[in-house]
Amino acid sequence: MSTAVDSPLVRTDPRLRAAYSEGAGIYRIIPAGVALPRSIADLQALVEWARGTGTPLVPRGAGSGIPGNAVGPGVIVDLRERMSRVLEVDKASATAVTSANVTLADLNRSAEAVGLRLPPDPSSAAWATLGGMVATNAAGARSVRYGPVRPWVIGMEVVTADGELGWFSRGETSSPPVGQETRGPALPAAIDRLHRLTVPLIRGRAELIRERFPKVRKNTAGYALDQWLRSGDDLDLLIGAEGTLALVTAIRWQLDPIPRARTGLRVALRSLDDLEEAVTAIVALEPSAVELLDRTFLDLLTPAGHGGEGPALPEGSEAVLLVEFERDKAARARAATADAARALRSLATDVTAALTRDEEHRLWRLRHAASPILASLPADRRSLQVIEDGCVPLPRLGEYVRLIRRTADRLRITAVIFGHAGDGNIHVNAISQLNEPDWAERVQQLYTEVNAAAIQLGGTVSGEHGDGRLRAPLLEALYGSEIVELFAGVKTAFDPDGIFNPGVKLAPDAPALTRLKLGPDAAAIPDDVAAALRDIERTGGYARSRVEIAEG
Repeated sequence: MSTAVDSPLVRTDPRLRAAYSEGAGIYRIIPAGVALPRSIADLQALVEWARGTGTPLVPRGAGSGIPGNAVGPGVIVDLRERMSRVLEVDKASATAVTSANVTLADLNRSAEAVGLRLPPDPSSAAWATLGGMVATNAAGARSVRYGPVRPWVIGMEVVTADGELGWFSRGETSSPPVGQETRGPALPAAIDRLHRLTVPLIRGRAELIRERFPKVRKNTAGYALDQWLRSGDDLDLLIGAEGTLALVTAIRWQLDPIPRARTGLRVALRSLDDLEEAVTAIVALEPSAVELLDRTFLDLLTPAGHGGEGPALPEGSEAVLLVEFERDKAARARAATADAARALRSLATDVTAALTRDEEHRLWRLRHAASPILASLPADRRSLQVIEDGCVPLPRLGEYVRLIRRTADRLRITAVIFGHAGDGNIHVNAISQLNEPDWAERVQQLYTEVNAAAIQLGGTVSGEHGDGRLRAPLLEALYGSEIVELFAGVKTAFDPDGIFNPGVKLAPDAPALTRLKLGPDAAAIPDDVAAALRDIERTGGYARSRVEIAEG
């Protein structure tokens, strides 16, 4: 990387660099500079400068990516702060065109006015930018029925590493979306390299790809070679690429009608041994959400005074499933809830239905209670998201949860476990006591053992959040060297000079659990900036301007 930053588009004042040194997750990495582009022309000029100087560019939206995909030692490119916004909803075609800096909440507010929505619903919807969601192939609670972002993306505008602007579309890579014919040219250089150099290798290893990719419901590890083989759409390589192949500037979305009726169900299970049977029975009834709250999560609530969130839970419940059904008629939603209750009665210590909007809201408050508790932990007891995105086949889900519990207990780490049971996708908040001298070694051991177990169980280490700097070192263990070589071929075709987000996805530039935002080795930043970033972490305030923080 070039040590001198001499572009007029890049600011290097220390406070601004400090304000962009953190995102969600565990890292603090002070960048070499920060770019605040206002236009496509600015982005193209920035790319040209980066190629000429060998300076890495780190694309960033809200900075809420957990595995370290929006922080880095290069130049942060803030695609949210000053770029113009586009948000157009077309009711007749049930589509929308948005700029990358529009949030999911903004899109759904506009779409709701005409009875539409974008169904994937990550919990970060209030601040998550749509460019960031495309970059990670984001998902959420409702992905069990509606899938992640991928099937809802029908076109995408990008600036490539050659500085070219154009659209990737379903079925016709260089075709611009309706109403956007003048936005940019085709992408001959990137596409030529991809199809001349890399596509023959992918096709030649098709059977190996099908064999090695995990047979799970969600997977964001590596580049989506399996999806590309199914669709033939180059768009599918860009979705989930975490800003390592191009800069996303606009997206065309397929929207979906908002269901007219919604009901809920809370199921308390007496044993994790019943988890597979319960989830399988629920998934067969086409729910829109199936969320797992493990005993570790439930134990967190009562000491913090949140035991009253929702109806009382029976003693001895090992886990809770929160289930949502969406249908076009209230009678059908109620019938699905009744069918699920009957199917689970023999496995559950309690089954509670929520048939009205108020009842369902109260029931789901239980799911949202942990975040403020985790965020309010004292300075010497912090939540570390180091094994927070494993996804395993549904028949191995109970085994995986038990393994996380046993490993965390043995290593004297409190592990708060919850997640998307219908997809087999588990989130873990590992709470460490930072005044204990060996906490970092124990967290490293947890990272090593649990990720290895997820792979051994036929799962993936990255269900919906991407690889980032946290999981890039695990790709070879997950896929093997031959598939990683294909990933490298995709990267080289799109980004031959390696300027886009190096150290993410491929070629880690440091061990995974280094450059942390806490502990004695954390990089020094101004106290008031550190306090503001900690406040964002506590409150989920990722919509806050980092420029305003820097300017104090």
